[in-house]
Amino acid sequence: MKSAVLKRSVVIGGHKTSVSLEDKFWGSLKAIAGERNLTLSELVATIDGERQHGNLSSAIRLFVLDYYLSLIPANPDDDRERRDLLPIHSAPPLLDAENPAPVRGAPRD
Repeated sequence: MKSAVLKRSVVIGGHKTSVSLEDKFWGSLKAIAGERNLTLSELVATIDGERQHGNLSSAIRLFVLDYYLSLIPANPDDDRERRDLLPIHSAPPLLDAENPAPVRGAPRD
């Protein structure tokens, strides 16, 4: 299944900017913002203010990836974090833009 990259507009600090993101990243970003009781613009502004390098679209993708990787618990039998032991496809699935429900505690397919 191919996910198209779409340009989406967001307002940061009163200025309109655009980001190019796949539907699953956009939906996940909206779900994370909702879980944190933030507007999408507030969350994107935070990501923008904390990024070290790269463009905003890449920073958002990395933020979403880090969020889902942080949900994977540490392996109690090893000092390394579990996410270092699992292949990337084992991370929780990203959300669809049409159905941005939080995943925390939701059953996995």
